Parts: sequence; C-alpha cells; structure tokens
Amino acid sequence: MVRVTRTGARSALGQIGASLAAIASEPTPLQRTAGKIVGLLGVFALAFCVLVAVAYGTATDDWVAGALAGITLAISLIPEEFPMVLAVFLAFGAWRLATRQVLARRSAVIETLGAATFLCVDKTGTLTENRMRVAHLLADGEEVEAEPQRLREGPHAELLSCARLASAVRPVDPMDKAVHALWRSASSGAELPAPEPERSWPLRSDFMAVVQLWRPTGDGRWLAAAKGAPEAIFRLCRLPADEVERLHAVIHAWAGQGLRVLGVASARGEGAACDEPLAGDFAFAGLVGFLDPLRPDVPAALQEARDAGIQVVMITGDHPATALAIARSAGIDVEAGALTGAELAAVSREELAERMKRVRVFARIQPEQKLRIIEVLKAAGEVVAMTGDGVNDAPALQAAHIGVAMGRKGTDVAREASDLVLLDDSFPSIVAGVRLGRRIFSNLRRALTFVTAIHVPIAGLALAPILLGLPPLLFPMHVVLLELVIDPTCALVFEAEPSERGAMRRPPRRRDEPLFGVRQVAFAALQGLGILAATLGFYAWALEAAPEASARGGAYLALVIGAMALALTDSAATGKLFAPHRRIFWAIAGAIGLVLTVIFAVPAASDLFDVARPTPQVLLLALAAGLLGGGWSGLFRLARAAATSAGLTPRHSG
Repeated sequence: MVRVTRTGARSALGQIGASLAAIASEPTPLQRTAGKIVGLLGVFALAFCVLVAVAYGTATDDWVAGALAGITLAISLIPEEFPMVLAVFLAFGAWRLATRQVLARRSAVIETLGAATFLCVDKTGTLTENRMRVAHLLADGEEVEAEPQRLREGPHAELLSCARLASAVRPVDPMDKAVHALWRSASSGAELPAPEPERSWPLRSDFMAVVQLWRPTGDGRWLAAAKGAPEAIFRLCRLPADEVERLHAVIHAWAGQGLRVLGVASARGEGAACDEPLAGDFAFAGLVGFLDPLRPDVPAALQEARDAGIQVVMITGDHPATALAIARSAGIDVEAGALTGAELAAVSREELAERMKRVRVFARIQPEQKLRIIEVLKAAGEVVAMTGDGVNDAPALQAAHIGVAMGRKGTDVAREASDLVLLDDSFPSIVAGVRLGRRIFSNLRRALTFVTAIHVPIAGLALAPILLGLPPLLFPMHVVLLELVIDPTCALVFEAEPSERGAMRRPPRRRDEPLFGVRQVAFAALQGLGILAATLGFYAWALEAAPEASARGGAYLALVIGAMALALTDSAATGKLFAPHRRIFWAIAGAIGLVLTVIFAVPAASDLFDVARPTPQVLLLALAAGLLGGGWSGLFRLARAAATSAGLTPRHSG
C-alpha cells in the first residue's frame, strides 16, 4: 500500500530541482575578463584596418596595397591566440588536478580556485577518515570501552544488539558498519529475528532518528529499535529532566574527546505497531560513542590554507562539542565557539553576517542551511568554495563560486550540481587545488602579457614602414606564421612553470582584480615597444646594407628571436632560465628554428614569404637586435633581483 501526498514540484525532490533552476550560474572572473579583452581588441583591430586602408589608398592611390596593409594590420591586432592559450592552460590544469584526485567538471572554475577566500568543508570524510569504530558504550548508568569480551552479556550486550537492529541490514553508513563489526566480534553467532525489518522510519528534519520494526519474536511481541541524535532519543523515551541532564554530561564529555554520540532505544508490544514512532512506548537503552580519526594530513593542509590567507569553516551535523573537539585538533579557529543550526535559523541575515566574521565552526546544521551560509558570505564579497555530498546539498553547491562534491560518498545530484569532484573526499586535495589555481592564474597572466606584448611589434612593423616611406616589412603570411604557429607555441612554455616561491604565503587576490588589467597592458606595451624599436631600427639599417628581400629576412628573424627571448625571460617565475623543467622551451626553439630554416633554404618558401637568406653580417646583427629587444626586461629583472638580494633596494611582497 502506498499513499502519495505530494508529486512533481511539490515533492521534496521537486523543491530541490526548483531551487537549482532558480540559481543563475555566474560566469567566472576568467570568462568575464577574456570576453572583455577579446571584444575590445577585436573592435580596435577592425577600426584600425579601415583607417589604414583608407589612409594608405588616399595617400598613394594604390587601393589594393592599402587594403592589403589594412588586412595585415587587422590580423596583427586581433588576439586569435587568446582562445588557444586559455584552452590549453585550462585543459592542462584539469589534467594536473586529476592527478591530485580532483575531477574538474567546469574547467573555467580552476582559475577561480586561486581566488578562494573561504573554504566551507564537511567534517566527516573530508577532515576525518570516515572510518568509524565504536569506542564507548553507556548502559544502565555504566560506561565501558568497546571491547568485545566485555559485551557478550548484560545491559551493554543488549544495547549493542538494539543498535544493530536499528542499523541497516546491509550497511553502507560508516556508523552502521561499525556497529555490525563490533557485534560480530562480541556475539556468539546469534541471528537477526527476521531477514529484513517489517518497516523502517528514516531520518526526518523534525525527528533525527531511525526506527526499524521487526516481526514478532519467540514471545509473540513486535520489536522496534531506534537510534539517532541523543536529543531525539530522549524525546522518544520521554526521559525526565534530571536523567536528561545527567546523560548530557556524559555526551559533553564524550564529544569533548571528538566522539560522535548516538542514543539507542527499543520498544516491545503486542499486535501491530503504530504508524507514528513518537507514539510508541520506547525504553532508553543507552549511548554509543563512535570515534572517527582525523586525517593525518589535515593539520598541515589547514596550516597551508591559513598561511595563504584562506578562512576554513567546518560544517557538520554533529554535536557542537564534537565539532569543536575535531576543529581544535585540526587547527581550525574555535575561539568564537560553534553556531548551531537552531541558532542560525533564529538570527537575522545581518546578525548572521556579523557572527560569521568570527565563527568558524557550525554544528547540528541541516543541509539546506548551507545555502544561507553561502548567500551571506557571497554578499560580504567573499569567494566561497563549498563541499557537499547529499541531494539537499545541491542548491548550496550550485550557488557557491566553487561547488565541490564528494566522489566516494556523494550522490549523483550533488556531483551534477558541482564544479569539482573530490575522488578521495580529502581536504588536502582542495588545498592542492587552490595552490594549482594560483599557479594557473599567475602563469596565465604572464602568458597573456607575452601574447599582448608580441602584438605591439607586429602591428608596429606592419604600419611603421608605410608611414616612414620604407618598403613593407610584414605581409599577411608573415603575421599568420607568427600568430598561429610561433607565438602560441612559445606561450606553452608558461604553462609548465612551477608555482612562484611564496605563492601560498600571500593572501588571496582581490575579487575585483582583473586577470589582465591596466598594469599588465602597460607592461606588455613597454616590452613590445622594445622589440619594435630594435627590429625597426635594424630594418632601416639593413635596407641600406643589403637587398630588400635580405633585409626583410633579417628583420623577420630579429622579430622571431625577440619573441623567443621574451618568452624565455617572461616565463621564468623561479628566476632560473635554464632549469630542467624548461626543456620544453628548447624543444619549441628547435621546432621554430627548423621552420625558419625551411623558409630560408627552400626557394619556393622564400619566394612565398618574399625573403632572402641574410648575409653573415646581417644575420649576426639580427640575432643581436632580437636578443636585445626581447631580453632587456629579463636582464632588468635579474639586475633588480640581485640588487634586492644584496640589500640595495627594498623588498616588495608579490
């Protein structure tokens, strides 16, 4: 017999679905920045294309050459490398995260990890090992340790048997598994009264306990067993106030040791059981304390998060004293105590925001209350990562900037709503993701600066010779080779760079800090102007000393060498130009050298690019111009670093 009370959107699952649909997915800072940069540069390139074509055609009355010059300039300005660089960085980032047991469902969120200011994490299975074992039992006023030889008979044996009857027959929950394991060790092989319980009442928001009803035993009476939060069991058994007070002292003592405490009760009766467990006549059987050890690598990971300026918040459904004990041993700030779910529901949004400036431990929290925590933190301007595993966690995971689902114990709904999935359910994996996110942001910023810097000499060399009355230096095929082969390939060396020293000892970047802002644009322009000046000056000299095709070939070599020198120096986050991990750069340099050799050695290719093999003198000066134009900023940084080490200039963090 089934009685249907709600369907569709009115059901509990339907309400969760409606909540998910109402939460709008926000674009990540990386997506917003990249879209803005590409849009602005695209409009800028098209405007210049028209301007140059009209100006050149009007001045020379050669509209074909004017159109060609305009197209060349437009190609040189449009940042077509950006999408490829972004895709490669995020793809490699997802792969690197996967090697750390973190699956990225949305690659764009990887960069957001580096800006996280709050990590809201579950206790069980994330900070702890989620390997429960029964540590203490209290029955008939006597507390004993969970040793099998002491649980073969008496009230503690009855307590353990009752806890087993209230657990799943085929356990999945770690506490149910712990009860079954201890019962098997302590029992003499007694079997359950029936293969399956006759009926079960699962946990409810208003009654945090599980009740299972078993068929009549040998004496013809039904047996009901219940286990759950001690408060719910006390209410079920209608215990007097003085007894509850005495038991609460035991609970606080156990919770102070980091134990999770469950109450157990049983009821026997004639005839069929009632439809409502609270109406039954239950007798209190005792308390069971479970120990879930802290993961050994959690304290170090928490210390690293604190050094990085990240606030870690623990959210759990456990007793406040248990939550505080685990938080204290892990290294989470417990000075402000724990905020319970009941207290959270009773305070206003403004008061909650004020308390959350200090409180880092939340206990007895319902899954749906996580969404309120997320909303308050986001309203305060924080970048929030939230972990969850249940169906009810899905709205909070969807609303967080970084939703992190548990891979081992998480539900499909939670995983679908999340951005990242922890394959090992481990907190250190989240911190490793933050470290990688900061590395990706830093390397990506340098890569985009490099790409932008290269556009300055390309655009300048496409336009300046025309304005100065010199023969054109760059044609469309030159620009295409640079922007579709050489520049993106050089940008790959940035991805392989390790994290900067001290990257996890700096506070998170500001939420409004752009990936590529005015400071980066100005620095890129300065670097690009260095290559432009060196190459253009060399080209003007070479036209006097060599034929036009030879001068163009030498200037093109100077431009390519300048780009490679800039990539080599800009990507050196560690300051070591020839570190072992930079073998990829030399492989790229060899490939580019092979391409250039083909261009200058094969007559058909030389004719296509309208270049000729430079003389030895032109070749040496082209090499010098390229190294000087592209490497001056690296030499400046090395000199500044040496001066800082010698104490001649002040140190600046970051």
